[in-house]
Amino acid sequence: MCGIVGTIALTPEYSRLPQEKKLIDSTWKAVRTLSERGPDFSEVKNFDNAVLGHSRLAIIDKTSAANQPFTDPSGRYCIVFNGEIYNFKELRSSLQNKEVVLSTESDTEVLLLAYLQYGKAVLNQLNGFFAFAIHDNFANHTLIARDRFGIKPLVYYQNESQLMFASELKALMAYNFKREIDEESLQKYLQLNYIPAPHTILKYCFKLKPGHCIEINNFEVSIRQYYKLGSNNSSNSIDYVKASLQVKSLLHRSVSRRMVSDVSLGAFLSGGIDSSIIAALASKETTNLNTFSIGFKDEPFFDETKYANLVAKKIGSEHTVFSITNQMLFDHFEEMSAYLDEPFADSSAINVYLLSKFTKEHVTVSLSGDGADELFAGYNKHSATLRSIHPYSLSNLLLKHSLPIWKNLPQTRNSRIGNLFRQVNRYAEGLQLTPSERYWEWTSILKEDQAKQLLCSPTQVLPEWTESIVQIPNSDFNWQLLSDFALVLPDDMLKKVDSMSMANSLEVRTPFLDHELVEYVFSLPSEFKIDRKSRKKILKEAFKSELPPEIFTRRKQGFEVPLLKWFNTSLKKEITENLLHEDYLQEQRIFNPTSVQNLVNKLYSKNPGDSPATIWALIIFQKWYRNYFTV
Repeated sequence: MCGIVGTIALTPEYSRLPQEKKLIDSTWKAVRTLSERGPDFSEVKNFDNAVLGHSRLAIIDKTSAANQPFTDPSGRYCIVFNGEIYNFKELRSSLQNKEVVLSTESDTEVLLLAYLQYGKAVLNQLNGFFAFAIHDNFANHTLIARDRFGIKPLVYYQNESQLMFASELKALMAYNFKREIDEESLQKYLQLNYIPAPHTILKYCFKLKPGHCIEINNFEVSIRQYYKLGSNNSSNSIDYVKASLQVKSLLHRSVSRRMVSDVSLGAFLSGGIDSSIIAALASKETTNLNTFSIGFKDEPFFDETKYANLVAKKIGSEHTVFSITNQMLFDHFEEMSAYLDEPFADSSAINVYLLSKFTKEHVTVSLSGDGADELFAGYNKHSATLRSIHPYSLSNLLLKHSLPIWKNLPQTRNSRIGNLFRQVNRYAEGLQLTPSERYWEWTSILKEDQAKQLLCSPTQVLPEWTESIVQIPNSDFNWQLLSDFALVLPDDMLKKVDSMSMANSLEVRTPFLDHELVEYVFSLPSEFKIDRKSRKKILKEAFKSELPPEIFTRRKQGFEVPLLKWFNTSLKKEITENLLHEDYLQEQRIFNPTSVQNLVNKLYSKNPGDSPATIWALIIFQKWYRNYFTV
């Protein structure tokens, strides 16, 4: 794990200009913003048409010989690289068979020299997670690429004279271009609590989409997709038991690959199915696996440490539980929000931040169970979507026609009965929609018209926002999972894990996202993954003998950060007198003061509904705005 940054000239006139020193200084400034991603070493190198910078978290080959920016012996090629290549030893052997001489034990050198052998075709040979740039100083050619599923981030800004890229948006902002809020992105942020690629919160700044690369050849820029995940369900005759054995084998192989490290390594263990499976497999690769989980002292309903302890005992890991209070969560709110490079309002980010912070005290690398829900259909919305496929069933018809009743019942996430009414109402509303519309409805926090009402200058979001993300629905449920892989996984879940772990200089590896495993699972019939009785069917089948039975029979539960409690205590003054006060909003001229006040009134009513989630999104935006803009 590291941080990368660079700027590439796009005109001959821009090369070797007097402002070269200014560019180098700006690149150093950008590198320093990434110090948490790479605390071990930082460097900037300049070339005729490029300046490249890197901050290093040393994981493989900790010697200075593997520091970056890394150049080949000729000095012609230079790489800056964030991530890990898990099959680098196989690639290394292949290079040595071609009599290529290597001088380090690092995957960085292997990646660069493999590129010199195979060109951009090397992208399809890589097993790992990555964002990198390779610059050819003689031919004035640059390749910038991001991994298949978007585990590692990469953002860029382009004007007439240069293209700048970085691991985080705040590093890009070190180059001092004009900062403007992108209204469409802000509107989508209010809907989703995050901003989908390729957009960012800033105009003219973009996320490179997963499985894409940028080529700059003699000042000409092109962006292409080098990898596309599909649902290749070519055979429905495959045997379910054999398929479960293959899932088990591929996942075991994936975990084994991700155990390679020259620093201490452990595993997150929440007590859920996904992290428990990863920890169980990891325990077979080492005799002293360390596992980590957090428990919630003040929220016993959400505390899963009982199950984590069961798994740890079963697999024989050295287990550490970090006991968290609501006050501890709140105490780290400012710290967490200050790290964000753009607004991101998934409140569980605080949990990941604290888990990463405490885990880093023990290890530098941790395995996680992220990606399994999107791959094997593990969310409540997946079950709901499956039920909604038959709109004329008796239960669906009854719910559909009783929608006026559900709308008038008290709805809130903060009580069991209120949350039940909220979910039933949401489901009944979804039955009125097409499959694509329903996907957006159940993936969003707010409807589009509700988000527009909160803005001073609402915009009409262009159709490609949705068309580029949601796959065309068909009778195969895999379309929903493909859509999750395009939207929820990279822009919410992986964004959260990357930013919160990197804020604490912790590398997190995700075995469920090994591309060989993912491609195999998407080749299976969707009924292997989900039916009306069970989610993650084949995953449970594959590992039912490996873990305590309680892990498979318990209900899936997440953790709700106690937002409503905070809004009535610690954050009340921020809401009523500061960040969301009418005077500040009028001066800021981004949000509609009347609509925001109506939302605040709802928050402090007897029926707050989903208002806490939206208030949280507004607060996160305002915190970010104050960090990077002045009113």
